[in-house]
Parts: sequence; C-alpha cells; structure tokens
Amino acid sequence: MQRHKLKAAVLICAAASLTTAIAPASASTGARSPADAVIVDCFSHPQVRPHEFLIACGDGNSILTALRWSDWKPNFAVGSGLNVVNDCRPFCAEGTFHPYPVTVRLDRPEPLTKHSHQRHYTQLHLVFTDSRPSQMPKQVTYRLWS
Repeated sequence: MQRHKLKAAVLICAAASLTTAIAPASASTGARSPADAVIVDCFSHPQVRPHEFLIACGDGNSILTALRWSDWKPNFAVGSGLNVVNDCRPFCAEGTFHPYPVTVRLDRPEPLTKHSHQRHYTQLHLVFTDSRPSQMPKQVTYRLWS
C-alpha cells in the first residue's frame, strides 16, 4: 500500500511539473532580475528557487522534491530536499520510487545560449545525507543543460 502511495505522489509531482512547464515562464519562476542565475528545467524554462526539479528528463526516474533553498546567489545556490529515485526492479515500469534526503548545490553559471544576458547554473551536486540508492556514491555531480 505504501509503495502505491509513493508512486502516486511521484506521478502527481511529475504532472505538476509538466503543468508548471506549460504555464508562462513568469508564472513558474517568480520575479527575478537579470543578475539572478537560474536553473533550466527539462522544458527549457529558467527557474529560480524551484520546489521540484526533474533530473532524469527522458524517463522521470529521478526527481528532486521538497526543495528548500538557503542561498540563491549569482555564483551558487545551496539547498536541501529529497531525491526520489526509481529502483527499476524488476524493470523501470514496475519499479518503486524511494526518497533519499540530499543537500543540493548549484554552481558554474554560464550565459544562456539564447539569452546571453541571463546566466544559468551548469552543475548540480548532490550529497546523500542518510541512505542512498545502492548504485549511487554518497556524492554525485551532474552537468546541466541550457
């Protein structure tokens, strides 16, 4: 029963993310100045201090949720939340999603390709603060897209 509740919660989060992505950028990002660095989501929308962020754009098997940001600066951002990851057992469509507490750091801002006046973070660092997926190291770094 618990497995189905978590799976449903993740699907609802994914649907909410898609709905947010369809809304105008100003509605999903809040007010920001050109000096603010942004994080670009899977749908190429810039965001500031998002509550959720999909890491696995292709299959949705890894998402950051319940994000709370302690710092959002021009050169870095720091926060915490949950990395909800599908264990893909026996295969991804039948897998179970598990939440893992993480600290999050965004850095290495660069100009956005289509909006050179705007900078976006190009690296995402996660540190698992408790348990973690068996295939993952305690710390992982992802190169982000623009």
